[in-house]
Amino acid sequence: MAKRYDEQSIQTLDALSHIRLRTGMYIGRLGDGSHPDDGIYILLKEVIDNSIDEFIMGHGKSIEVSIDEARQTVSVRDFGRGIPIGKLVECVSQINTGAKYNDDVFQFSVGLNGVGLKAVNALSEHFTVKSVRGKTFKLARFSRGNLVEEEMGKTNEPDGTSVSFQPDAEIFGKFQFADEFVVKRMQYYAFLNSGLKLLYNGREFFSKDGLLDLLEYEVKEERLYHPLHVRTPRCELAFLHTSHYGESTFSFVNGQHTSDGGTHVQAFRDGVCRAINEFSKKSFQSVDVREGLVAALLVKVKDPVFESQTKNKLGNTDIRGPLAQEIKDVVLDLLYKNPEVAQQIVERVQLNEKVRKELSAVRKEIKEKHKKIALKIPKLRDSRYHLHEDVPEGERTMIFLTEGDSASASIVSTRDPLTQAVFSLRGKPANTHGMKMDQLYKNEELFHLMSALNVETGLEGLRYKKVILATDADVDGMHIRNLLITFFLTYFETLVMNDHLYIL
Repeated sequence: MAKRYDEQSIQTLDALSHIRLRTGMYIGRLGDGSHPDDGIYILLKEVIDNSIDEFIMGHGKSIEVSIDEARQTVSVRDFGRGIPIGKLVECVSQINTGAKYNDDVFQFSVGLNGVGLKAVNALSEHFTVKSVRGKTFKLARFSRGNLVEEEMGKTNEPDGTSVSFQPDAEIFGKFQFADEFVVKRMQYYAFLNSGLKLLYNGREFFSKDGLLDLLEYEVKEERLYHPLHVRTPRCELAFLHTSHYGESTFSFVNGQHTSDGGTHVQAFRDGVCRAINEFSKKSFQSVDVREGLVAALLVKVKDPVFESQTKNKLGNTDIRGPLAQEIKDVVLDLLYKNPEVAQQIVERVQLNEKVRKELSAVRKEIKEKHKKIALKIPKLRDSRYHLHEDVPEGERTMIFLTEGDSASASIVSTRDPLTQAVFSLRGKPANTHGMKMDQLYKNEELFHLMSALNVETGLEGLRYKKVILATDADVDGMHIRNLLITFFLTYFETLVMNDHLYIL
């Protein structure tokens, strides 16, 4: 029988206890450190973000980060203003306490909710914070959010804040920081904050040209022209076209990576399309401008509204119009200043338009033959929920691509039908390396797969969070796996780059 539901059932938790009980609400996934989005990296990010905010406001030009490999203890030291000594304990232990609500102190900040350092404190077995201001220091030690001791005195150290923490094994289990993930975060911090020097375990990260350096780092082959790059007080952007299919945008708000985009990305698309149209005196569609486009975008928003505490998507609707106009103006200026590159862009967009119109005829012909595909896709055992639906289960959805009906039988019988779908391949799919897009539409099996995923026009309609290649562990299975990876890299590279493709 169900337990009695009355006044005795109601509990009130203090804020730090709530963080420990409902950890995912504050830092997303937990994990063991084997994935770059695991919780221990979010803790690291929250601490570094505070130091970055100091740099943004003009205080401190370097940040020192170290991770003790044996103890898995993180230390971060900045040279900013230092947390006000009289409020040091409250700033790291009391929810909704901090200076990020004061626009005179922090105008463009990622940490807006007064949660970051408190979450790190609550989820750490050991947490130490030290603030130095004007030759005076204060130090406080905590364990799982509870104050253990305080110390105060004089020092000759430069102003700034240092934080060290050890994630709590009670929460995270057996974990380990992966050096490659931390290095990439440091590299991106440097790209997003040109002029800032970051030191991590003896390695230095520095960027002079910001997002231009980011594109140089990420895109090394098949570039049609040298990236265009511009900075304004409100935003920074860099972009180029490649010979690949699809669109890829590295987007950031106040230094926060918005992996799911948002209104600033929509404004960027609007602005670039309008600039190219005005320059070329044509009326290209946005989809043609974006085909093959790789861009990096950083915007500064005074009061950003993110869709969750993990801040993956920006929701401010009021910025789209003004930001699109600003981006249109600066991109148009770049086009006039770089006429040879501008001509290459126009030629690429014209080619995209030509290919799209040719594909339109092919699509019409194929879709006439598959009118019922939207209702029943052959070989697809669908899930009840899908990504981008307004339900919590959407983030847990996945589709297994299996090798034949017999191989899919065990997965079908044991899957969770609410969140797990299965698509059975007939055997070895076509090798799509070098294949033109119209041939994809004429290949029935690959067309069905594309329809099942709903990625024909981009990731906005992707129906599953994870696409999992579940082939046999033999030579044929490896061959099929490689053919599928080739398929996704050829036509839907952004699906791979945005961490949706997995191997079982």
